[in-house]
Amino acid sequence: MMKRRKFVYIVGLAVASGGLAIACNPNQTPTDTAQSPSGQATPATAASGTLEKELVVYSGRNEKLIGELIKQFEQQTNAKVKVRYGDTAELASAILEEGTNSPADVFFAQDASALGAIQKANRAVQLPTSLLNQVDSTYRSPEGKWLGISGRLRTVDYNTKLVKPGELPSSIFGFTEPKWKGKIGWAPTNGSFQSFVTALRVAEGEDKARQWLEGIKANSPKVYPNNSAIVEALSRGEIAVGFVNHYYLERVRQDNAQVPVEHHFTDDVGSLVNVAGVAILNSAKHPNIAQKFVEFMLNENAQNYFANQTYEYPLTSAVAPKGKLKSLQEIKKQAQKIDLSNLNDLEATLKLMQQVQVI
Repeated sequence: MMKRRKFVYIVGLAVASGGLAIACNPNQTPTDTAQSPSGQATPATAASGTLEKELVVYSGRNEKLIGELIKQFEQQTNAKVKVRYGDTAELASAILEEGTNSPADVFFAQDASALGAIQKANRAVQLPTSLLNQVDSTYRSPEGKWLGISGRLRTVDYNTKLVKPGELPSSIFGFTEPKWKGKIGWAPTNGSFQSFVTALRVAEGEDKARQWLEGIKANSPKVYPNNSAIVEALSRGEIAVGFVNHYYLERVRQDNAQVPVEHHFTDDVGSLVNVAGVAILNSAKHPNIAQKFVEFMLNENAQNYFANQTYEYPLTSAVAPKGKLKSLQEIKKQAQKIDLSNLNDLEATLKLMQQVQVI
């Protein structure tokens, strides 16, 4: 429960600090400005001067996922990158507790909810449009305070020997029907699942989210610790369908192309794309190299790395995802209708899940 408590804490801090934030018109287009540590806007061209030779990154992304790219960035810029790896929620909490004394220049978060908390606490600078425009507006802050680097899609994976594609409902709510009793796998304690439930609450409202949880619970789902265990259970035929992130199956396919499991995409929040993304802190001691780091993570080489090595969705239009996946354009039309910054209310999600007694 430590990570959950930490996240609840950072959300509380963000809300408490939110009163200090400057009001922003959500329809206003961000301009090419950055912010000084004092929070005052400065021209982004100031961040295009001489690059500092040191960068401090707080990364909720595991070293196995981005370590190679960090090395490439160091080689390209001749800079030393100091990375503090850890749980995304705990690192966000540290940034808020450290305040303007934080040594971090960049926060590389595993999900948008933590970036939303940092934004609400007025700790992130507005990024220049030259960076923001490389990523669809769906996958970045409407205020221009953070942007997605790679995406992961929620899917309903299914065993092709047990389920025919035509039997699968177009809505995530279809799995509450009695015919799915005993056939579902889920991981209620998993962070990505809890982010999905938060998205369900934001998109459909508290009552419908509760109804969904109660409906799935009534269907006696098998409980697993994580996404990997669900995909393994699907491959064995232990369950017929499972709620997971897309890349777990893509990884399995690298070793077993004949695994009898496929993706199913719903037309609603059941196929939500969450993002791993970055924010430059308003206390950054090395703002020039920080901006260069964001540019690097959006270049074609890095985006190809995420597509081919971590099997995530690249978020720039220059690179296509790998695997049997829908395009982001298709998903956006169907499922993506919420501001990812608003997924930071994990406390209410945990409370709801506890009330329904699924955790």
